[in-house]
Amino acid sequence: MNRIDRLTAILVQLQSKKVITAQEIADRFDISLRTVYRDVRSLEEAGVPLGAEAGKGYFIMDGYHLPPVMFTQEEANALILGAKLIEGHTDNSIKKHFTEAMLKIKSVLKSDDKEGLEKLESQISVSAIPHQENEDFPNNFLSTIQKALIDQHVLEFKYFSNYTGNFNERQVEPIGLTFYGGHWHLLAYCRLRKAPRDFRVDRLVRLTAQDERFEMDKKAIDGFMRQLVQGTELQEVVIGVEKQVSRFISNQKFYQGFVSEQVKDEFIEMKFLVPSIEYFSRWLLTMGDSVVAIEPDSLKGALKERVSELQNHYGS
Repeated sequence: MNRIDRLTAILVQLQSKKVITAQEIADRFDISLRTVYRDVRSLEEAGVPLGAEAGKGYFIMDGYHLPPVMFTQEEANALILGAKLIEGHTDNSIKKHFTEAMLKIKSVLKSDDKEGLEKLESQISVSAIPHQENEDFPNNFLSTIQKALIDQHVLEFKYFSNYTGNFNERQVEPIGLTFYGGHWHLLAYCRLRKAPRDFRVDRLVRLTAQDERFEMDKKAIDGFMRQLVQGTELQEVVIGVEKQVSRFISNQKFYQGFVSEQVKDEFIEMKFLVPSIEYFSRWLLTMGDSVVAIEPDSLKGALKERVSELQNHYGS
């Protein structure tokens, strides 16, 4: 990238956040901090009103705006992939907002690029777990949750538990959103249980953001997942899968609560968060002796029970 293009890209980057550090710019363009300082000075000399906060970074003064940003064809193509993922893995509230955003993006593209984009849209698809429409579960709350995360507002909703078959009123302090097992999950501090909890977003009913705000200590987020696992319905399991078999379950694992994996000498060690050890053990049986249950011991016991059931069922 030549220097003129880099200066333009830095200017766009400065408009993307309230404050951008010199290190962020250096990392993005693989340049030294000294070069960053020189580029920033060049932008100032060109009339761009930049400010700086000691120990924080650079920012553009209020009131200054670039003309509408133009997208390259490759950038627009990348957005189509994002649109397809959003279409398959988010709720109606996000789909609506993203559709409006894509219309604005398409409006600034060249005619040839628009034609290419339309063709590409028809050639890309994303498989997703089908969700049956249900008036009792509107599944239309991701946008509200996002805003509550930004504003740090308390959320109130009814939550349906598959285990009890009942609805419970909850007031929570939202901490984050995560996607696993084919569903979006709200991570939050539950005031009823007085502990961190994991709520599947498609099981929420009548969710509203309250006027009440809460203060989140950033240090409290550290170790949140560990606390969550200890105090929720989900259980942590660890298994070892033969390397040659692991590639055949690369998609399946995400529907089983996959969290992370680590390459070992003889196998791939995988970690999952699962709502049911019994159900998870049935999935493991499909891999036969290519999988090893590492922990917890209850998983090993469940597998032995499944094997015994099969022996009794197919015994002579």
